[in-house]
Amino acid sequence: MKIIEGGVTAAKGFQAASTAAGIKYKNRKDMAMIVSEVPCKAAGTFTSNLVKAAPVKWDQKIVKESSFAQAVVINAGIANACTGAEGYAYCQETAAVVHEMLDIPEEAVCVASTGVIGMQLPMDRLAAGIRAMVPALDGSLAAGTEASRAIMTTDTRNKEIAVQFEIGDKTVTVGGMCKGSGMIHPNMCTMLAFVTTDLAISKELLQEAVSEDVKDTYNMISVDGDTSTNDTLLVLANGLAGNAVITEKNEDYEKFRKALNVINETLAKKMAGDGEGCTALFEVKVVGAESKEQAVTLSKSVITSNLTKAAIFGHDANWGRILCAMGYSGAQFDPERVDLFFESAAGKIQIIENGVALDYSEEEATKILSEPEVTATADIKMGEASATAWGCDLTFDYVKINADYRS
Repeated sequence: MKIIEGGVTAAKGFQAASTAAGIKYKNRKDMAMIVSEVPCKAAGTFTSNLVKAAPVKWDQKIVKESSFAQAVVINAGIANACTGAEGYAYCQETAAVVHEMLDIPEEAVCVASTGVIGMQLPMDRLAAGIRAMVPALDGSLAAGTEASRAIMTTDTRNKEIAVQFEIGDKTVTVGGMCKGSGMIHPNMCTMLAFVTTDLAISKELLQEAVSEDVKDTYNMISVDGDTSTNDTLLVLANGLAGNAVITEKNEDYEKFRKALNVINETLAKKMAGDGEGCTALFEVKVVGAESKEQAVTLSKSVITSNLTKAAIFGHDANWGRILCAMGYSGAQFDPERVDLFFESAAGKIQIIENGVALDYSEEEATKILSEPEVTATADIKMGEASATAWGCDLTFDYVKINADYRS
């Protein structure tokens, strides 16, 4: 498997387009579209928030009930959440415009929205945006990149990746893009993400692979502890790579699972590292755990600790905050057996051994914590299990961004 250039248009048969529809933002693109030349097997995972946006309900129905999907329409600026029957009807109207333009069945058109909650979509602008994008649909890598930029809200950079691997004599490509910067918290899926592949695979196995992989990727990130109303991951597989259809968990299935994991983990880390106002990606590894569940609980507790996040922003090796966050996580462990390390491109340093501070250099620790990517590793010496979670530091700018988000 190798990482290649591109995103959602890297796989065979996928096209993308983007436009400035004026949904909420001015002087920037705010709509994107992904279309496959042929029908796709579709899989997805969605927010666990009880308050679900209209597009989430629409896409859940398509993933569960439709025989195939072939297009996705995404808008930024307005979330179409808490908009009642009118908002849900707008999803159908969006699909109807795509049907009119491309003759794709309405029940094969997914929709996704991100932005302010509670506002109704300006359907005249959204419909005009679709009509502008259809003639511009393009399979180039540039078109995919522009689509990844168009779906941004408070993101500071676009997020995309693609990989390739071989199944027999066939080359399979998987590409993806996502947006996410705020209202990010583990519980699937904490953002909007779209993955495309030319793999031939059954719908059932595609869904199983997606559902399993989110547990170690998107469900392991947090920016601010808020689980969004719009969280959506959609995966489309159109089969154009020409491989024998994967219908059982064989070697080919495992190759796809590994590729999917690279895509999802990379996108998840890109979101955590682009948290609103953040200056650093904060990675927490818990090793030596008795079980995977224990390691997951402990690592998540640390990345969601506001005091720990503030310490990372201040480049302060305040290890007590990390041990404290582990202690209130609900997972059982012996604090007097914990070893803790900080690591970055500037080096690695052990801070505590068996729950007690070592005579480490504060100056060296600060240097290590001043890098844009910082890792804390806690060894709890109970077993062989481990887990990794990703978050970011908590800065002044996070408050500024969210204090006037609607204006």
